Amino acid sequence: MTEILETGRVAIVDAHCHVWDLSLGKHPWLAPGALYPHRYGDYSAVKADFLPDDYRAAVAPHEVVASVYMEAEWSPDDPLGETRWVHELHSRTGFPAAMTGQVWLDRDDAADVIAAQAGFPLVRSLRHKPKAFASAAEWRSDHALPGSMRCERFRRGYALLAKHNLHFELQTPFWHLPDAAELARSFPETLIVVNHAGVPGSRDPEVLASWRAALATVAAEPNVVLKISGLGVPGKEWTAGGNREVVLAALEIFGAERCMFGTNGPVDALFRPLSGIIDDFLEITAALPEADRAAFFSGTAAKTYGLILP
Repeated sequence: MTEILETGRVAIVDAHCHVWDLSLGKHPWLAPGALYPHRYGDYSAVKADFLPDDYRAAVAPHEVVASVYMEAEWSPDDPLGETRWVHELHSRTGFPAAMTGQVWLDRDDAADVIAAQAGFPLVRSLRHKPKAFASAAEWRSDHALPGSMRCERFRRGYALLAKHNLHFELQTPFWHLPDAAELARSFPETLIVVNHAGVPGSRDPEVLASWRAALATVAAEPNVVLKISGLGVPGKEWTAGGNREVVLAALEIFGAERCMFGTNGPVDALFRPLSGIIDDFLEITAALPEADRAAFFSGTAAKTYGLILP
């Protein structure tokens, strides 16, 4: 595994990105006229085809040596259709190097879908966004929200991941990270990959203090790693200065050897071109030791997703 390119630049693995072909009609949230609830608000600007060539153009001139596809809310009645489509893309274009598939852990077909997903060579992990409270004020340590990580049906499906050696990709607001820590303790054989730095959202100092505490709670569990991605804040321009505190705090709490870089492209292009986001992450981490940068930008992702880098 090569973590530093011969030129001395850091090798980059994008651990969290999407592509889509809207002519397939398989993404309800991207359909004309659709506007689903989204943490970024109006996402209409991403309603356009975004395929491997578009992705490569968007990250240029940076060389991304491998990319991990994240399920993109393909029609939930056909979770395996997305996986087949991604494998067809890979056979034609070489993209992606690995993928996360869709699953609904609390559905009656969860066992069959998990087993089928595990049979595809690119699938390393599955994602199901658990139900969550809309605000931190609603969360309680004894909650039993249906569809959440504390839901019995959800946990029955989750228990099946270990049998197939699949990771779990978790996207949830930071106030539910104590639930994730509990899930990690209950199922220590399953790796949890926390998406989007635990979704801090606001940069208000009080919110960030609560986010840091929640992130530390889940970081205490050894079977949890973190993607630092998806850091857009509605109404605010993406800048290195605006994201420096979150990025460095996440790296400090988890350690670079348990953190991964992701563009969340094309969604985060709502705030800044993907190449600019990469520029900013490189700037923010410039003072880190070389080994930490190598782990964050490629090593952790390669280990997590079983990637052989050029």
